[in-house]
Amino acid sequence: MMRAMPVIKSAKKKMLQDKRRTTVNKVYRAKYRLALKEARVKKTKKSVQLAYQALDKAAKNSIIHKNKAARLKSNLIKLIKKSKKTAKKTSKK
Repeated sequence: MMRAMPVIKSAKKKMLQDKRRTTVNKVYRAKYRLALKEARVKKTKKSVQLAYQALDKAAKNSIIHKNKAARLKSNLIKLIKKSKKTAKKTSKK
């Protein structure tokens, strides 16, 4: 499928702006996804903190919705609390 190239000057400018914004958005998206994966694997305070920062920045810049960021942060904390409980149970035995 071929995309039509813009003819009007303002449409050309808009296309350039969209390309720039898309690249910036990809960076934010990649950062928060990578931080989330790392936090889920490592389950350390530092990795969770970095994931929180990445999620907050993505939500602030409208990469993801603020409620999605809140949901992901909540699920991350639940996961870590759950892993701490299982670690305590295994250490008692």
